[in-house]
This record gives sequence, structure tokens and C-alpha cells, in this order.
Amino acid sequence: MSETHSEELLREVAALPSLPGVYRYFDAQGQLLYVGKAISLKKRVSSYFQKNHGGTRTGHMVSKIVRMETTVVRSEAEALLLENNLIKTLHPKYNILFRDDKSYPYLKMTGVPAASRREHPLGSGDGKNSSVAVARVAADFSRVSYYRGGVEKKHRYFGPYPSAWAVKEAILLMQKVFRLRTCEDPVFSNRTRPCLLYQIKRCSAPCVGHISAQDYAADVANAEKFLRGDAQEVMKHLESRMMAHAEKLEFEQAAELRNQVAALSNVLHQQAMDNVEDRDVDILAVKVQGGKACVNLAMVRGGRHLGDRPYFPVHVEDAAGLPDSDESDASSEAGNAAVADSVEVQVLEAFLSQHYIEVPMPPTLIVSEPVSKHLLKVLSEQVGFKVSAIHQPREQRRAWLEMAQTNAALQLARLLAEEGSQQARTRALAEALDLTMENLDALRVECFDISHTAGEATQASCVVFQHHKMQNAEYRRFNIEDITPGDDYAAMRQLLTRRYSKVAEALKEAKHAGQTPAGTGRLPDLVLVDGGKGQVSMAREVFEQLGLDLSLIVGVEKGEGRKVGLEELVFADGRDKVYLGADSAALMLVAQIRDEAHRFAITGMRAQRAKVRVGGGKLEEIAGVGPKRRAKLLQRFGGVRGVALASADDIATVDGISRELAEEIYRALH
Repeated sequence: MSETHSEELLREVAALPSLPGVYRYFDAQGQLLYVGKAISLKKRVSSYFQKNHGGTRTGHMVSKIVRMETTVVRSEAEALLLENNLIKTLHPKYNILFRDDKSYPYLKMTGVPAASRREHPLGSGDGKNSSVAVARVAADFSRVSYYRGGVEKKHRYFGPYPSAWAVKEAILLMQKVFRLRTCEDPVFSNRTRPCLLYQIKRCSAPCVGHISAQDYAADVANAEKFLRGDAQEVMKHLESRMMAHAEKLEFEQAAELRNQVAALSNVLHQQAMDNVEDRDVDILAVKVQGGKACVNLAMVRGGRHLGDRPYFPVHVEDAAGLPDSDESDASSEAGNAAVADSVEVQVLEAFLSQHYIEVPMPPTLIVSEPVSKHLLKVLSEQVGFKVSAIHQPREQRRAWLEMAQTNAALQLARLLAEEGSQQARTRALAEALDLTMENLDALRVECFDISHTAGEATQASCVVFQHHKMQNAEYRRFNIEDITPGDDYAAMRQLLTRRYSKVAEALKEAKHAGQTPAGTGRLPDLVLVDGGKGQVSMAREVFEQLGLDLSLIVGVEKGEGRKVGLEELVFADGRDKVYLGADSAALMLVAQIRDEAHRFAITGMRAQRAKVRVGGGKLEEIAGVGPKRRAKLLQRFGGVRGVALASADDIATVDGISRELAEEIYRALH
């Protein structure tokens, strides 16, 4: 194998140290092929070039390597973290890659923990119906809410939850059982009578004094215990309080507690918590079929099953069969060779390595495939406590795993069905437009649209379709300036010129060097323009000036009465219009891409218009207005629009805003 590589590369391999680290392989075009970690860089990397891998995927990858980069680290744990951070950010072709998803949502409970909360000076009343005549301080009555983002020490966060729906269900539970408030602080501080939630028994109305601070704190404490999995303890505590009130003949308070006990009992029955010992557990099931894979992650928090979420890795087919970083080392555990052949194991271990870099990890994992002890050891070092993985669970854990496996199979079947349909649409489009594509998976379509309101805040969008789906990460927006308001033709000229002028230069340079540009540096196979002859003519002028192929340009012209399904395709190179038919799979794909470009342009235009009209985003740019002052301004005036409508005198009344700063803010927003 070494005969196909340069002497410089082989010398670089021979000079590697016997230290832990991460290595990266590149091909002749500079594309990243593979990222791996090693206990010994010298031993691991040398194995690629000293062995004959034949016609395997490993051999195919090694034959493409022309350049290598390495990074030495202090430990295996550091190597694992660096490897998977690089995989997630650089997207190597031969690594199993789990794309970044939105951060997990949490249930947020404001204020200090109930156990350490000071007694409110107005909260000396006994029972649920004590009232006070003066307004309460919102900070002393914890609020439950849905939350995403960075956590703050002054609040408590429960989760993470697999979905927004799961958080909202938990919030509803906090309302039903413990009647905790969900209103924002400004609403709380300005209430003079209970809201509808009090009427339907979803809130105890602490805002108007219908519950004492002491009793509300007790409800908050019970809610926290329940969310942490101490449901039975909460039940016993409520029952003992109920009996104590009954013995004192305080039947109204006892009835309130009886209702809480009944609601909590109903919740516990619905949850079917047969195994309350499992407080925090993640259940992971893998299904591989048709070159695709699904990892279904189900989450148990506080002893309650919160639901699941599917993940679909990319590059599974390319990575299948490649050895993991240290499996071929002499230090590998016995039996790992057999495990290494399983694609399911590779997918699962890739998920564990990448997913828990930024997501909190529970101490117990229930998995559908065996996980190497080496990986668990490194993960334990990473999180600071022992992590165990149970491969063949029993009883309740087995039921959880079987449910996760069923969901993984269903989600993968859905994905394959959708992809099969999308591939058929791609094939139909290529045939309808006579596109000669050897690999339909590589077909790249870029679509452009212009959006504005009577010429105001003109925005243009460029969306990308490739690999049989929309590539959201490659979308781009363009602010269109220095044109006559409402001139869509001039906007299209500016848009296409800005998008393809650098591409045209790159094509010329690549032609002289005998190379083919990759990624956004190359022309797409099809350029869709939302519009008819006028827009297509403008696109043709731009392409002629840049010396680009006119046959790439296709306009989507609306049909008679602008009805969906009657669109016609207009070509820049002089071909006749084409009507594909309302039921055409090719037209469905064109409409899907065109509609996505329209949606992306319109959302950008609306955001830009709002910024122009109310000075959105300008508060952060004003010297002297930091996060705290900005928060006070937004809270006082109800948002950026309210701040923009306020006078300098009104702004100066906000705590922490001087008269000079108020005038500066007013000038900046006007």
C-alpha cells in the first residue's frame, strides 16, 4: 500500500511519536477523508500504510490519502473529545457523523431552591386561602417555564427533555398537581385579580395572595422532589399533611390536599413506574437497513419516561467496515474484532462519543448493542462519574429497550420511504430536463427568490437542494441595496452577480490548474429562478457577462391564474417552454425547492423590515447598554418596539439609565 504514497508522507508517518492524539487524512483536492484517535499515533497511523487492505473500504480510503495532520493530546479522554469535535465540525467523508441538532429543552424553575428560600414577610398566613392587601414580589414565588439555552445558577433546571412536547406536558403536570404559576414576572406583579388558570384550578394565584408564601414554597419543594423522582415521598408527605388538617377540623385545607393526592396518584398510575430505582437513564436502540441507520434515544428522568427522539447519521455506508481508532491496536480488548464488524456497534459508539460532548450524560445507559469497556472508561473520565451500559436488560428496562427498538425500526422505515420518494422526484427532474448525471445523489440545484414589501427591506434568498434533500446549512440571504425600490430585475441582477462572480473566477483558475472546484466553489447543475421571461433574461445577461453556461438557468413561470400545478419552465438558452403536468414528480420537486426559496426570502425580509422600522438589534450597539440594562428596558416597555416608541423622559425613569444615556438611546433608535 505504501508504494502508492509519496516518500514525504511516509517519512511523516515514520516520525510520529508514540503518544495519544488525533489524526486527519486528506485527499488530492484537500477534502477531509477521515478523523481518528489513537492511544499511540505512531502505532495506529502506521497500521494504515504497512498493511495491505485489499479492495476493502479501508483500502479504498487509504489509496486516496495524500496529506495528513496530527495533534498530540495528554490522554485518551482528550483524544476522544477532540476527535468527535472535529467530526462534528469538519464532516469527514469516512466517519459516521451525527449532525448537530437543536439544543435540548429544559423545565426551568425560577428563584432559589425551596429548601433554602427565606420566609416571605407577608407569608405568615396559615392555609391556602390567606390573603394579603399588598402586591407580592415575583422573585419570591417560583415560576415554571419552558427553556432552551445556557443555564444560570440562580435558577433550577430539570431535564433535558427529548422534545418541547415533553416539557409542556411536565409543565401541565406542575399546574394540575402543584398549581405552580407559569406567568411572567411583569404579569405577576401587575395582577389585581386571579386569572383564568386560577378559575380552572391550574394555579393557586400567589400574585393576589390567595396562598401564603410558606404554603407556595411547600408546593414548590414537592414539585422539585417529584421532578427528581421522589414521587412516593411526596405522596406520603401530602397524605400526612391532609390527615393533620383533618384532625384539626380544617376540612377546606384537607380537601385541597386530597385533590393534590388524587391528581398525583393518577399521574403515577399513568406513568406505570414499576422501577423507581432508575432515576436518570438513557435508552439507545440502533437499527441499520438499506445503507441508512437510526439511533432512537429514549430518556428517563426522575424515574419517568419522557419520550424519545430519533437520530439519523450520515456517511454510514462509507464508514461501514472501517476499523475504529484503536480496535486494530494490540491493546484492544479480547473479542473486539468480532464486535468491530457490526455496523450497529459502530453507529452506536459514534453516537455515544459525539452526542454527549455537550449534552448531560446519565450514569446508566441501556443499549441494544454491546459497548466497549474502553469507550465507557473514557466517557466516565469525561463526565466525572462512572457510566455503565446494560446490553441485555430485564423487566422494566427490557420493556423500555423493546419500545425504543420498535420506534427505531418505524422511524427508519419512514425515512427510507421518504428518501425513496424523493429520489424518484430527483430522477424525474433529471429526465425531464435531459440532465446527464452519472450520480443523481450529487445533483445540486440552487434556487433564488426576491422578497420585499413595496420596495422596503428587499431580501434575496438562495436555497440548495442536493443529496435528494434541502441542505439548510448552505442557505444564504442577501441584503439588496442601492437599487430602485421594487425593481425586482435589478435585485435579481445584483443577487446572481454576487453569488456567481467569485465562482466564475474560481472556475477560470481551476481550469488553468486542471482541477475541479468543490462545494460552493463550483457551479450547481441547475439554477432555478422564481419568475418568467423577465427574470430569466436578467439571469442570462449576468451569466453571459461572467462567461457561464446558459443551459443551467431555468425559470419557474406561474401558469394561468397563478394556479399551483400549472407552472411552466422557461429556459435561458432558447429552448421552448416545458409544461411538466400537475401530477409530475419533477414539478413537485421544482415546486418544493421554489416554495422553500420563497419561505426563506420572506422570513428574512420580515426580520429586516422589523429591524428597520423599530430599530431592532440597535440596543446592543449602543455604548453603555449592556445585557442587564437592555433587559430592564425590554421588561419596562414590553419589547424593542415599546422602547422605540418611548420618549427620552420615559427611558430615563428606568432603573440604571441616566438622563444622558436615555437621550443617547432615543437618538440611536430615531
